[in-house]
Amino acid sequence: MIMKNDMNLKSEREKAVVEQMIQLYCKKIHKTKNGLCEECLRLNNYAKKRSDNCPFIETKTFCSNCKTHCYKPDMREKIRIVMRFSGPRIIFHHPIMAIRHVIETQKEKNRIKENI
Repeated sequence: MIMKNDMNLKSEREKAVVEQMIQLYCKKIHKTKNGLCEECLRLNNYAKKRSDNCPFIETKTFCSNCKTHCYKPDMREKIRIVMRFSGPRIIFHHPIMAIRHVIETQKEKNRIKENI
């Protein structure tokens, strides 16, 4: 069983990883200097809102491990594009955060497999 504080910490880390990935995408693709462009800001706010309102937070912490996708189709496609671009690059910009996220994602997948 995951403790509430651990769950909140993982949830906040996931939101931070997503935000960093969106920032990297926006900086490299949209050529922003400071902050996010309007489109990326909307995506970031949407991702945070979906995470904050997740009905499955008790049983999972990472969206990538969820069987139910709660993003609207257009936002899901946008986040998929961001993740595909930023995923391989984030290690060079935020190595500790990226490695921690990979480790926690794998732990979560293993926990889910054990409970099946």
